[in-house]
Amino acid sequence: MKFEHFALNVPDARAAARWYVAHLGLRVARSRDDSPYTSFLADDSGRVILEVYSNPAAPYPDYKAAHPLCFHVAFIAADPAAVRAKLVAAGATPAYEETLPDGSFLIMVRDPWGVPLQLVRRATPFPSS
Repeated sequence: MKFEHFALNVPDARAAARWYVAHLGLRVARSRDDSPYTSFLADDSGRVILEVYSNPAAPYPDYKAAHPLCFHVAFIAADPAAVRAKLVAAGATPAYEETLPDGSFLIMVRDPWGVPLQLVRRATPFPSS
């Protein structure tokens, strides 16, 4: 089995996709312009895919109410503090930061829709394959 994608049901998928592309460096791998306005967003490897869509058939999760340790989307950042500043200037809200015992540094922010985003600089990066 290989991971294919992770999906988020958000109230404004078109705006979320634009924000993720503009501020997190993702690119649109596939999308549809009609409801539910699905966009599959790829990282620079093309292997990690985040799907955002707006489907009122299911309730939109209250991302702002969920603690980031229950759910978050993590991004590698060489300088998490600089990325946090850029994202906050673009509408994100800061949550917290911590340094793990192994020296990894984590910063948590929330995108403009409340989705928790983790900016991580690992002391020992995960293997690439």
